[in-house]
Amino acid sequence: MVHQGRDIIQDSGTDTVELAFRPTRADILRGIQVRDRIRRLAPVRWAVAVLFAAFGVFLAFGGADAAPGVALSLLTAVLIWGTPRIQANHVFRTVSWQGEYRATVSDAGITVETEHTTLTQRWSLFRGYRETRDHLVLLSRDPNILILEVAPKRGLRTEEDVQRLRALLDRHLSRV
Repeated sequence: MVHQGRDIIQDSGTDTVELAFRPTRADILRGIQVRDRIRRLAPVRWAVAVLFAAFGVFLAFGGADAAPGVALSLLTAVLIWGTPRIQANHVFRTVSWQGEYRATVSDAGITVETEHTTLTQRWSLFRGYRETRDHLVLLSRDPNILILEVAPKRGLRTEEDVQRLRALLDRHLSRV
């Protein structure tokens, strides 16, 4: 039987882990940085930013007539370097007004609730996860990893909950 990309879920009274948190810019930025590392965009971004900065310095030796070119080159370098922060600010403005997030992670997937929405994501949506010091970042299967689920460890009650969440993730996803 074809399940059309949906997980086959058997309810066996399995373990669940609950998180409660308010998303921060730092949470979102960490998710974007993890995604960029997986996609190998960070070195490309740095190389292009350094290239524009070097071009700006080169233009600076051209005299006073080169001032607009220098300014434009340096501004471009800063914007390229700051792209993840710009993206994080945009996403934060989009999600912050929803208040506290309550997430439940189980064998069925991840359900996130706010006062305004309820979103259930099955495990088949994700390709894997990466753990950082303060977060667990789940990455979608699409080639550009457009969907991220960032679970801040501060949203868990105890260190035991962190271990249980890690075990649930390991059961359904691979570490990437």
